Amino acid sequence: MKELTKRPTELFGYDCDEHIDSSAFKLALKQQYCKYIKNTCVKPRKSEPSVKVGICSIGATLCTKQVRPVIICPQRFKEDSMFESIRQIYLSGWQNVKWIPEVNIGVGGSIDYVAVEVDKKDNVKDFLCVELQAAGTTGSPYPAVKEIKTSGYFESTSYNYGINWANEFSKTMMQQAYKKGKILESWGRKIVFVVQDIAIEYLKSATDCSLLTEKNTELPVDFCTFKMIWMPSKNWNLVSDKIYSTSIEGVNLMLGGASINDYLTENEFIENIIKKGIADGILKKQ
Repeated sequence: MKELTKRPTELFGYDCDEHIDSSAFKLALKQQYCKYIKNTCVKPRKSEPSVKVGICSIGATLCTKQVRPVIICPQRFKEDSMFESIRQIYLSGWQNVKWIPEVNIGVGGSIDYVAVEVDKKDNVKDFLCVELQAAGTTGSPYPAVKEIKTSGYFESTSYNYGINWANEFSKTMMQQAYKKGKILESWGRKIVFVVQDIAIEYLKSATDCSLLTEKNTELPVDFCTFKMIWMPSKNWNLVSDKIYSTSIEGVNLMLGGASINDYLTENEFIENIIKKGIADGILKKQ
């Protein structure tokens, strides 16, 4: 894999190292144009709504010291290869496929994308619900973007941000999987979550995945994973990786956090109370 450091990997759809001097990159930076949605980037800075963040992925680590590109914007998943992979995996028997975004599912909110099979008159014959889930950050990588805009290059190889794995995957995504999965299961249907492979690595390291299995058509929730692969075209590309399936109870276990086997004992927790109390000057050292 291409060697990365802890800084933005892609900006407005372009690899920051390979394309930083290209006219296409500079134009996208100026126009704040996202090539995945073929429009202006939809992720504004909170303090300056007219300024778009533009960061698709950032260099980060999980469990190992190797820095990998981690997608932090769901629009980044909207590569043609992602839609084509879903079509091949789930919709190979469909004749006429169309994708409809942001479809209301009542008390469950809305579905990011619904793939539909339609007849010649656009009557819906079948459908598949698909959600996109990216990571989020703690701290902000935007100072690195400001450096690109002002000086034309990164002034550091490491910036002060982290990945909020727990909030985005074991909390937000699992809550969505639980709410929407229950609805789809009541219809006898499946919901598919498109995620990066590293997201499943996190879930396996931090939550109870005992009911997460390889692809099972009978289960209501799938996690369809994609790897970020460096291509000779000097771009990162989404490549279909693996599919994991689970039941609503499996989602509930992941929502609950780690397996009971990984829990501290009561005595271990008391030891932590004492250590923290002494460190804070609240308790006396024995």
